Amino acid sequence: MPLIADCSITARPDRGIIEVYDSDAYIGDDEALTESRSQVVAGNGYHLYLHSLQPDIPVQINIRIWDAPQPPPADAEGATTVTLEAETGLLVVNQLTYGPAGDMTLPRSGVYGGYATWTGRQDTAAYHEAMIRRAVQEQWGPDQIGASWEQCSSTEQYTLDLWFVRESELDDEDD
Repeated sequence: MPLIADCSITARPDRGIIEVYDSDAYIGDDEALTESRSQVVAGNGYHLYLHSLQPDIPVQINIRIWDAPQPPPADAEGATTVTLEAETGLLVVNQLTYGPAGDMTLPRSGVYGGYATWTGRQDTAAYHEAMIRRAVQEQWGPDQIGASWEQCSSTEQYTLDLWFVRESELDDEDD
């Protein structure tokens, strides 16, 4: 079961959220966004929300496309099944305020199924909280705070392991 394509993008979890969506499905979904806060990753089939526990330290987003279903990695802190339809075949990784962090062209457009997994989430959040406390106590300036984010020893990482499931259904509006 070979890997067909992969991509790695660093993004800032502005307000604790990173979005992954088809380039034509950029309109958000409040219900899925709310669900991500308790489920870590949630979506509506076109739009995924990845929920970090901190808003400042960049996270790593890995998207891997496989030729067949894969089991979730054993070393993940958490996992959930996901479905993502990409009618254009172009996935966007978006930071809420800062805009797109990057994109990935899929081998083909259509519906993909798979797993979202994460690691380093708790450790990065604990580091962030400790640095915020220290910054207040020691009255750090913005540059010192920013430098502390770069010194985080853990990497918060979200991985989407996906495989092609089927073609997208034709839209009735096109008739």
